[in-house]
This record gives sequence, structure tokens and C-alpha cells, in this order.
Amino acid sequence: MSVSYFWSRDFLLSKKMLWVLFISNLLGTIYGYEWYWIQMVDTIAESPVWYVIFVPDSPTASLFFTLSVGYLIWDHARPRATTKLSKAIRGFIEAFGLITSFKYGIWAVTMIWAGAAQGATVGWDGWMLTASHLAMAVEALLFVRWFSFRMPAIVLVGIWTFWNDFMDYERGVFPRLQRELHPYLGTIQFFTICLSIIGIWIAITCLMVREKKMLKANT
Repeated sequence: MSVSYFWSRDFLLSKKMLWVLFISNLLGTIYGYEWYWIQMVDTIAESPVWYVIFVPDSPTASLFFTLSVGYLIWDHARPRATTKLSKAIRGFIEAFGLITSFKYGIWAVTMIWAGAAQGATVGWDGWMLTASHLAMAVEALLFVRWFSFRMPAIVLVGIWTFWNDFMDYERGVFPRLQRELHPYLGTIQFFTICLSIIGIWIAITCLMVREKKMLKANT
């Protein structure tokens, strides 16, 4: 069996693989919200209550990717949604899953090992989070070719992403970091915004490639 099979359509879009991804991402999402729970409770107690939606970055990204996989499972049983509203909702969910899963997957791994470089201890949980967040970024890039988002969805997710960055670093609801990284908060803010830009660029590029292929197929 060729190694290329493991990123082929037959393998990745098989029902068994999609269900494995759906369940594993759902469990990871639940764990992620539990991991952020104390910070969410503190945010509600100390800040306007609506700030809390900007606290759990990674699990929210994982939630939207889980929903995106759910759509692919649904495609096995039924054709893609045909109403404009359902298409728009699906497109927003898929664009959100792609951009934020890539962004926070890379962000979390970088923060873990940047902290290690400054002397922070990386325990078993650090290795587990490294593996799971790398998987977030990789799976988003693997499955984007089957997503159906359009430019309006990318624009909306882009607005959310930059607003989230503003809330994180100008309103102080960014994920809690190792104390070794606190002196570098300005650099981390810049790095986070750069990841937002890259994630949006990836989404736009994938949309353009898809539209080019569709145009070529129709000529």
C-alpha cells in the first residue's frame, strides 16, 4: 500500500475515518473547555460576561472543525444542502474550522516550546497538547479541499479572528501562559496576529484553487 493512500480521498473520506475524527475531536473539544473552565469562571466574575466567549480559543476551533467533519459524514447519507442559508451556515463553520484550527494548533505548540526554551517544564500534558494541537493544524489542511466555504464566510471569520486577537491582548483574556513567557507578551501578540493573517491567506488560496479547478472543469 502506498503512503499516499493515507491522505487520499478514499481513506480520509471513508465513514470509519470520519467517525474516528469526529469522536476524537469532540472529546478533545470537551477536554479543552474543561481545561479553560477556571479561566472562564474568573473572566465571568471579573469582566463583562460576554468576554467569556473569547477565552476558550483552541476548543472553539476544535468544535467548529468537529462540526465540519459532521457535515462530511452527513454527505454520505444525504446530498449537500441546497438552500442559500444552509450553504452559508456550512461555509462559515468550515471556514472557521480551517482558519482557527490552523492558527491555534500552531500557536499552542509554539507557546509550549517557547516556554520550554525559557526554562519552563514540559510534562506529559505538554507532550499531549503538542501532539493534539499539531493534529488540529494538520487535519484542517488535509480536509480543506472538501470544504465548501466562499469569500463572505472567510471575511466574517477574518473579522472574528482579529476581534478575538484584540480581546485577547487588549482586554487580557488570552490563554494563560507559563510565567516565563510573560515578558514576551508583545511578541506573542504580534505572532498571534501573523497566524491570523496566514490562516486567512490559506483559506483564500484554497478557495481560489477550488474555483480555478471548477472553471477549468466547466470549459
